Amino acid sequence: MASVELTNIKKVYPGNVEAVRDVSLTVPNGSFTVLLGPSGCGKSTLLRMIAGLETITSGTCKIGERVVNEIEPAERDIAMVFQNYALYPHMSVYDNMAYGLKNRGTPKSEIEKRVREAAALLAIEDYLTRKPRALSGGQRQRVAMGRAIVREPQVFLFDEPLSNLDAKLRVTMRLEIKRLHNRLNATSIFVTHDQVEAMTLADQVVVMNAGKIEQIGAPGEVYKHPASRFVASFIGAPAMNLMPGRIAEAGSVETPGGKLPFDAKRFSASGEVEVGIRPEDIRTADGANGVPFKAELVEELGATRLLHGNFGTTPIIVAIPASGTQYESKEVRLTVDPAAVHLFDRTTGRSLAR
Repeated sequence: MASVELTNIKKVYPGNVEAVRDVSLTVPNGSFTVLLGPSGCGKSTLLRMIAGLETITSGTCKIGERVVNEIEPAERDIAMVFQNYALYPHMSVYDNMAYGLKNRGTPKSEIEKRVREAAALLAIEDYLTRKPRALSGGQRQRVAMGRAIVREPQVFLFDEPLSNLDAKLRVTMRLEIKRLHNRLNATSIFVTHDQVEAMTLADQVVVMNAGKIEQIGAPGEVYKHPASRFVASFIGAPAMNLMPGRIAEAGSVETPGGKLPFDAKRFSASGEVEVGIRPEDIRTADGANGVPFKAELVEELGATRLLHGNFGTTPIIVAIPASGTQYESKEVRLTVDPAAVHLFDRTTGRSLAR
């Protein structure tokens, strides 16, 4: 396996359309890195440049110790798993998995060994003689992964491989990919717009927006300490509540719904700010404590209940454990731990954390 190092990578299409803008990133050897962001943010383009399927306008891409900018995809020692499986419909599962090795002139005995081992690893031994049309979506994706595994590449690239699967199967395949990575300890780069996939799979999450990297960090880091308003609103379901605020005094911020405390040791802020609070960090309060809130709509999610309403003039969501209490159209009071309040620059959107 090998690390991947990107330095000042840019991709500009005709018409001066910047798809990727000055991206620098290190993917450590053996890590599972997820490129996360909305459609059109440049994550798939970046992956395709690593694979050699898109030319790099400027910057350097290294796999291991080798600069691969001008090296053909077949010579980069990578394997890619696509969203649409990309299997040959006229070939059996065995032949699909063996095809790349045959083209490289790998001895038949070695091909047999690798295909059988990969099939056992992915629990598809019974399907080796079948054609792709006789397989389910999940089985086809396993075959696509098996085809990548038999090559024993330095780097695995996954381009939204679970997007075509139904919700239940996506969960199953997500676990399979995680187990597979733990067993192979292979350097992997995975592209997705699904934050749940990113948070559950990644050692390192790279949040992208408009062709740039917004934040790089462990899943818990980008969730608990978002570097920008975009990251705060993109990571988390439901999304972080955001509202305008003004620093009234040290450790206190005025919002449309009332005055809230914040940890003054964490933030260097004054004047106009943007205040962020995750729905699960808000609590209902007893008596006269807290600030007033009326739930206009309640969503029951089993173990969790989402209260929708206005905090002053700002719509917010409050996530609380389900209970027998009825909250709809009833005024309650809310409190928040000062450590759970985030502050962002109103103009740039960057976190004001020290």
